[in-house]
Amino acid sequence: MSKDNNMVNTYRQQLMYLSQQKQQLQVQVNVLDSTVKELENTKETKVYKGVGNIFILKDKTDVIKETKETKETVELRLKTVEKQENDTLKRLNDLSKENKKEDKPKDESNTEGIA
Repeated sequence: MSKDNNMVNTYRQQLMYLSQQKQQLQVQVNVLDSTVKELENTKETKVYKGVGNIFILKDKTDVIKETKETKETVELRLKTVEKQENDTLKRLNDLSKENKKEDKPKDESNTEGIA
């Protein structure tokens, strides 16, 4: 039983971590999406792109392309994290069901002895 409780706690910790990671990735996707929209709406043909501690002047279409590629990469990571989260949740639910099945006969035998 102690081993099962440890597994339940491990799955819960994994779910919390994956949930936080998912939230961060969703924020990144939203920021990148807004960035693309702003770049597409600007009339400038050259824009500044932050690279480390400096900004460089680049062609707007190149920056849009790079930003869209980054967004696609982040979206793929987000899908992976969502899949991991779903798998972990399923394992946690399965383990919880197993624990309930194991506990049920013990509870029934205790009530029979009392009557």
